Amino acid sequence: MTDLERFVACMTYEPADRRPNHELGVWPQTVMRWRDEAPEAIKDFCWNWFVAEPGLGLDRREYVSLNYSFIPPFEHVMLEETGEYEIFRDGLGITHKALKEGTVGGGRMSMDQYLAHPLRTPEDWPDIKRRLQPSPQRVPADLAAQAERWRTRDYPLILGHNCQATGFYWRAREWMGTEELSTAWYDYPALCHEMMEFFADLIIETSKPALAATNVEYFCLNEDLSMKSGPLLSPATFRKFILPHLKRLVAFMKSNGVRWFALDTDGDPTPLIPLFMEAGVDILWPIERASEVSPMVWRKRFGKDLRLWGGVDKRVVARGPAETRAHLLEMAPLIEEGGFIPSIDHTVPPDISWDNFRHYMDAKRDLLAGDFGKLAG
Repeated sequence: MTDLERFVACMTYEPADRRPNHELGVWPQTVMRWRDEAPEAIKDFCWNWFVAEPGLGLDRREYVSLNYSFIPPFEHVMLEETGEYEIFRDGLGITHKALKEGTVGGGRMSMDQYLAHPLRTPEDWPDIKRRLQPSPQRVPADLAAQAERWRTRDYPLILGHNCQATGFYWRAREWMGTEELSTAWYDYPALCHEMMEFFADLIIETSKPALAATNVEYFCLNEDLSMKSGPLLSPATFRKFILPHLKRLVAFMKSNGVRWFALDTDGDPTPLIPLFMEAGVDILWPIERASEVSPMVWRKRFGKDLRLWGGVDKRVVARGPAETRAHLLEMAPLIEEGGFIPSIDHTVPPDISWDNFRHYMDAKRDLLAGDFGKLAG
């Protein structure tokens, strides 16, 4: 089977030669570790795991690259720098305080502290809007040539790279900050309604040229709106401000040739999942196990209308082959059933050695092929 046929079979709960082999990516610190541990084994890696990685047998995917972000971006300004940290304003207008220790290739060992955001009151909204107007600059100049090449593809095509289309909550939090957005639902409800409507319009208008040129298998809205203990907004707030525009966005995508609509959120979004499904969301990932969520529990609760990706606990993989095999075997029924693509529940952190990751990938290939006896042995 081709990578496209295999993906479609999984998503439609049909039998296949095996299930798709996908992973999200790897920390730059992990790359450094593996280069010390196994330089020959990884010397030819491309490290773009959303697309492919032949050395690991990852299936191929490709993306229609679109720009849903600020045009023009804010000017990047360094405000303060010491040997320990730096304070800067980035292209999104967010002021960060970032620790330098452990930084590799721009990837940090800890999250930045966010000191200020560009949208503080409704008076700041016009400057945000002017940077988010539909524009030909948002679409690849060679879209027509790419679309011609995609007509004969044998792999899934996705609208937008990962994190190009950040979601309603994600984008508003970038503009305002978590605490400020949490109060803005109450202090500035008219502004919040306008932001949600405006951003849905931007995604729709930016996507139209690409969807007129080619069909795609899915669109992913990156929408990190949950923490370990639950969502960062209530179901009532989600229903009031976001649900109508998410419904409208899903309807647009599906009426323009997008077969499945995926939503990415870390943490535990369980109370919001019925609302995602009401809007027409088909896929939820990465099922972060540290938040005490489980693909098996979600399948039992929400049924086969919700496809699931992810769900492999990175903490278990770090503990070694025996625990990893037992962990993967728990997911065997979902593999057989379909509608589930297992992967580590985010990018691979540096506490996972090359040997433990290699054992995980070997065991997962057996799992995807339905050879559960090898894992049990």
